[in-house]
Amino acid sequence: MSFSRDVKAELAGQYGRSRHCQLAELAGMLELEGRWDAQTADVTLETENLLLMEKYRILRQKAFGNEEGQLLEALHWDEDIFCGIPLNERRANGLLVQRTCCKRAFIRGAFMAAGSITDPSKSYHFEIVCRSVDQALQLQELMASFEADAKIVERKDRYVVYLKEGSQIVDMLNVMEAYVSLMNLENVRILKEMRNSVNRKVNCETANINKTVSAAVRQLEDIKKIRDTIGFDQLPGPLSQMAQIRLEHPDASLKELGIYADPPVGKSGVNHRLRKLSAIAEEL
Repeated sequence: MSFSRDVKAELAGQYGRSRHCQLAELAGMLELEGRWDAQTADVTLETENLLLMEKYRILRQKAFGNEEGQLLEALHWDEDIFCGIPLNERRANGLLVQRTCCKRAFIRGAFMAAGSITDPSKSYHFEIVCRSVDQALQLQELMASFEADAKIVERKDRYVVYLKEGSQIVDMLNVMEAYVSLMNLENVRILKEMRNSVNRKVNCETANINKTVSAAVRQLEDIKKIRDTIGFDQLPGPLSQMAQIRLEHPDASLKELGIYADPPVGKSGVNHRLRKLSAIAEEL
């Protein structure tokens, strides 16, 4: 089972306790996947997703009981303003999504109907596909109320509202109340961040080693140039001594070179002498 389906399976068991939340979630579903069934003279979903259909059925039962034919009125979609607009291209009435709990429910319903999340072990991507730009803008606004910086992109004849930051996807799972999926995603994020941290440290250590090796190679080349050109006898005592030590210990660190000196010197002293040797070699 994919991560996206795991999330929807969890959300399928999540219901708002209040009728206004149930209506908001129904609006989220119908706004993106709703249609008018002329045969039954009723509102239904244009989907073959059994999970979605079952939740839609239970939500309607919870919101209306055995009463039928009130859904469009409850969603304010029976008004003249919606005449001629297909059911799945309508924008939910703002009255349905005023409360924070209703915003959560609406986003949950929209995701159940037309959302997906990629496998977080591969990449971070959350999206909900809308049929009209008005729907996408409304959804973006609702997500922004939870501090999610959602973007909109046009894809063929659809408008996709999406998030690509792992932390914001975690927040959106929290908004939709998919808490098990949230923890699973967080576990993946932690593992990925640990791997990235280890890789950064390894790369940093490798870079430092390469830098140290390169510096040692240059120092050896400079010292050999001095030896073969003017000889160490022409150097001041401390420089001559350091040149000999570096030749004898080509792999030693600055700290180790300082210990070999007589008298011992610190890293800065060793570095100063090696720089002077390089300057002499440059002049030669």
